[in-house]
Amino acid sequence: MMSSIFPFVYALIVIVLLWQALRVMSRGLFAANALEKADNPLKKDRTGQFTIHPELLNKDGKITDEDLLTVRFSNDLDPPKQTESSSE
Repeated sequence: MMSSIFPFVYALIVIVLLWQALRVMSRGLFAANALEKADNPLKKDRTGQFTIHPELLNKDGKITDEDLLTVRFSNDLDPPKQTESSSE
């Protein structure tokens, strides 16, 4: 008796699992397509626009006048550039 029921139960389980896998994959596909259609601000062209790093701004939102720390590497042959003091 078990030998005659087992193939049907096995086939039913395989079909249910395939159906669930197709449902999950189709949801992911539709979600990916929805993201492409949405107006994504990250994909806008930023040619010609400048981005100022937030750490370069003071508390008033203007570029800081403080001397900034720089990192020099051993292969860097350029002499360090002198900065103008903002207090003078």
